[in-house]
Amino acid sequence: MATATDPRSTLMGYSGLLAVGMVATVGSALGFQHIGGYIPCALCLLQREPYYWGVPIALGAFATAAFRLPPALTRLLIGVVGVMMLIAAGMGVYHSGVEWGFWPGPTTCSTSAATATTSAQNLLEDLNTVQEGPCTVFKSS
Repeated sequence: MATATDPRSTLMGYSGLLAVGMVATVGSALGFQHIGGYIPCALCLLQREPYYWGVPIALGAFATAAFRLPPALTRLLIGVVGVMMLIAAGMGVYHSGVEWGFWPGPTTCSTSAATATTSAQNLLEDLNTVQEGPCTVFKSS
C-alpha cells in the first residue's frame, strides 16, 4: 500500500534545494571575482541582485515548512523566488546579447567594483592601472 508524502517535507526539500542552488550560483560568480580576479561589469553586478534577495526568501520558505506554518505560505515564498529567477534569466539573456553584440548595452556599463585598493600608498597607482570598459569587453586583473 502506497503512503502519501507529507507536503511540508516536500516543500522543505524544494526550498532547501532552491536556496543551495542559488548560493552555489552567486557564490561561483563571487569566487570568479574575488579569487579569480575577474572584474565584473555593471550588468554582472546587476544580474546578481535577484540571488541576493532570493536566497533569504528561499531560506524563509524552508523555515516556514520546517516550523510547520501553513503550506500556502511556503508555496507563496517559493513562487516569489521563482519569479525572481525568471527575472534573473531575462537579465542573463539581455547580458549575453550585449556581450555577443546582438544589441547595444547601457552606455554606463563599467565598474570598479573589484578594484578597491587596500593600501593608501597604492591608491594612485591603482587608479592609473585599472581600466574599465564596456560589457562587451572581457576583463581580468
